[in-house]
Amino acid sequence: MVCTRPDIAHAIGTVSRFLSNPSREHWNAVKWIMRYLHGTVDMNLCFGGDKPTLVGYSDSDMAGDVDSRKSTSGYLIKFAGGVVAWQSRLQRCVALSTTEAEFIAITEACKELLWLKKL
Repeated sequence: MVCTRPDIAHAIGTVSRFLSNPSREHWNAVKWIMRYLHGTVDMNLCFGGDKPTLVGYSDSDMAGDVDSRKSTSGYLIKFAGGVVAWQSRLQRCVALSTTEAEFIAITEACKELLWLKKL
């Protein structure tokens, strides 16, 4: 599902952390995701007549995971107006500042952009 719906990547990643021991709160989150999917069933990935350039966006939070204090990074890369790559996941290390968390996120996005540029 996450492979074709970048809009739910973060939500799916968050609830999947609790697969081994879900609570009612997690089940409610899954139901919310299902309602969202039902309401947006007509959404699709579109490639328009935009200039064929790669554009990347990245963002992160600061210590968003309360258990490990790790930050969540995400990026989205577009080509010709359509999304071609995205990721949302916990960072491998604990960032000591918001600047460091953002730097880690943009580094991951740049690595993906460089790989896509070589295609």
